[in-house]
Amino acid sequence: MQIVIALAFAAVVLFGADRLMLWLESRGHVRWRRKGRRDLSLEPRATLDSLLAESSRR
Repeated sequence: MQIVIALAFAAVVLFGADRLMLWLESRGHVRWRRKGRRDLSLEPRATLDSLLAESSRR
């Protein structure tokens, strides 16, 4: 009986986590479930020199 309760509890936790992730995604907080992760190699690179140069121009 304890195993049945433990399995039911695990199923409820997984279902709740799934619903929470879907809700967060619908509000725009996360985006990896349906769209996949961003390819970071396509993102612009920021080096320390360029970051310091931008702050010194201000």
